[in-house]
Amino acid sequence: MTPRIDMWKTDRDLVSTVAKLGKEIEGAGFDPMIIHLVKLRASQINGCAFCVDMHVKEARHDGETEQRLHLVSAWRESPLFTDRERAALEWTEALTLLPQSRAEDQYYEPLKKHFSDVEILRLSTVIGMINLWNRLAVGMRSVHPIDKVAKAA
Repeated sequence: MTPRIDMWKTDRDLVSTVAKLGKEIEGAGFDPMIIHLVKLRASQINGCAFCVDMHVKEARHDGETEQRLHLVSAWRESPLFTDRERAALEWTEALTLLPQSRAEDQYYEPLKKHFSDVEILRLSTVIGMINLWNRLAVGMRSVHPIDKVAKAA
């Protein structure tokens, strides 16, 4: 796959602004493991190989287990995720698949058991940000780095 546009070279200021906003939201004391799960799940849904690759690597670096990372796409069928994580993943899917879900109460209500209003707003913003990145990366055909092991295969 050939990239359509190199975002960083084409408009570094714009991309830097988007990245800075994302870091500010995430740096507001939110659980980093939930952020990793949310970013990975949205990226899987959106088919963004660049972001899936990046967020798996970041999550592993921060201590997430291989097994949980492998099971994010099937989180409903795995006992490895907490109720709080499940609520966040459900909300991630609802906001990522907004035309289908309409962010109905059935997706929102579980959040209120595990997150404050401020946390719900921040979580929703993190989900919005990863969806923006997914749309940019998929739309511009960003190519993830290829690891040495993958090159050898």
